[in-house]
Amino acid sequence: MRSLSTVLLTALCALPTHAATPAGFTALFNGKDLKGWEGNTSLWSAKDGVIVGRTTAEAPLKSNTFLIWKGGEVKNFELRATFRFVDNNEKRTANSGIQYRSKIVDPAGWVVGGYQGDIDAAGRYVGMLYEEKGRGILAKPGEKVKLLPSDEKKPKIEVLGETAPAATVSAAFRPDGWNELTVIAEGNHLRHFLNGTPTADIVDLDPAKASATGVLALQIHQGPPMQIQFKEILMKKLP
Repeated sequence: MRSLSTVLLTALCALPTHAATPAGFTALFNGKDLKGWEGNTSLWSAKDGVIVGRTTAEAPLKSNTFLIWKGGEVKNFELRATFRFVDNNEKRTANSGIQYRSKIVDPAGWVVGGYQGDIDAAGRYVGMLYEEKGRGILAKPGEKVKLLPSDEKKPKIEVLGETAPAATVSAAFRPDGWNELTVIAEGNHLRHFLNGTPTADIVDLDPAKASATGVLALQIHQGPPMQIQFKEILMKKLP
């Protein structure tokens, strides 16, 4: 028979662990429920210290939907969010993202549009900048770009170089484990990092389309059944 101390130690080890909040950062998720967030609760839930977004074959999504942070609009900040994909379909098409400086375009459907730090289960798009319901792909994984003024919906992109070698960017993604996406937004300069590796560096010089402020949100993408998990969502306001 195991001793009481052994039983207690085993139970404690089974509990989810969370790193201490770094100085200057605020936790946006309380680890218990969806307080402070708003979305379709048939898709989003909180359990064991994790936000879970899940779709099923029985109720496929016809359009993207989001879990919106209700703490107000954000401007200049550093955001860190830990994520992973689980229970993916066999083609690994699960896709999600972190919206920032975005606008709510359909409150009833929890739909937003704007800048997105893209993430996907296959690692094809992780860390790039996508503009939901806007200009589309603005910086592919590993690109350093300048976005120039354009009168058309299609963006005018000047590629300045790379943030890191392509092999380094690809190797930064852990397809079967937890990953951390960091977004730093300072004025018109936007930067993304995946597990510390720089994956996108953008200066948005299009005054008609650049966004200086807006909401934060988490995405569930339409398509085959998928599950995305988030934990330790931290934000630090910048000047």
